[in-house]
Amino acid sequence: MEENTILNRLDGLKIKYEELGGKLTDPEIIADVKTFIELNKEYKELEPIIETSERYRKALKDLQDAKDILATEKDEEFREMARLEVSELEPLTEKMEEEIKLLLIPKDPQDGKNAVLEIRGGTGGDEAALFAGDLFRMYTKYLDQKGWKYEVTSFSEGAVGGYKEVIMKVTGQSVYGTLKYESGVHRVQRVPVTETQGRVHTSAASVAVLPEADEFDVEVSWNDIRKDIFCASGPGGQSVNTTYSAIRLTHIPTGIVVQCQDQKSQIKNTEKAYEELRTRIFNLEYQKYLDEIASKRKTLVSTGDRSAKIRTYNYPQGRITDHRINYTIYNLAAFMDGDIQDCIDHLIVAENAERLKESEL
Repeated sequence: MEENTILNRLDGLKIKYEELGGKLTDPEIIADVKTFIELNKEYKELEPIIETSERYRKALKDLQDAKDILATEKDEEFREMARLEVSELEPLTEKMEEEIKLLLIPKDPQDGKNAVLEIRGGTGGDEAALFAGDLFRMYTKYLDQKGWKYEVTSFSEGAVGGYKEVIMKVTGQSVYGTLKYESGVHRVQRVPVTETQGRVHTSAASVAVLPEADEFDVEVSWNDIRKDIFCASGPGGQSVNTTYSAIRLTHIPTGIVVQCQDQKSQIKNTEKAYEELRTRIFNLEYQKYLDEIASKRKTLVSTGDRSAKIRTYNYPQGRITDHRINYTIYNLAAFMDGDIQDCIDHLIVAENAERLKESEL
């Protein structure tokens, strides 16, 4: 991309940024909560681009000044200083230009949101439920490392341990934009605890990561919801199994059903279930967007197809393989202890490369 074209784009964005800043101080805008939230979000998204562009402009000016000295200055000491500056600034401006190109590409509008993380045991019976439990442990350890908060809203335990299904809400900075790479089928190859012959079996668990819907993303009327109340099950003390606090909400137009049983309070469980229901309804429409970009972007097959096999965990070899980017490492024990950031970083780099191809930057 030509340098002046980048600067033209940045000039336009700076004007827009300043206009947004002005609107955010307008009393009428402030009074309109929905509009204010939307404009403030747009303003915050432009901030890193504007900050980087200012540093880029200064680096370009300093580079041109150093080149001018080389072209006109007779003093050799000054010329040597200018040469050193040019040798430092040229790679710096090139690096900043690539950074700006990525910032200029439209992001997934949901990346900054919190997320709902679902893990379900798939093919493999009891072993699949045990593996789903291992994935749950892996993710909770990773979330602890990130300093993100999470709460389990619904679960169903396996017959011999693990989970048939576990659903949790994760909150923090850009949670969905990071965890979305985990959506898909995770396959495990190992000797099950129930195997007497020592044979390696293959089983699977599916992971789905949904961006949490904000209050203004979708409107869900209580007139369209059927609410059922029942006794919670599982750990939590005697009162859990005797108090009607667990909530099941059914959205009649779509048939979507959610339930929440992690709180002793029926009111709190209802609030959490409603939030999850809103998220699932929002994701019906969001899935169309995922399908559209998946048709263009082959790196992340799971983006539009959550049934796609994305990763294999091979215990006999201590190997992890991510099939989307042919990423293989041999530190399975650490990986299962939550050390998954390197894999996610590789996926982010691969997606950024494809996003650059899609754009004309």
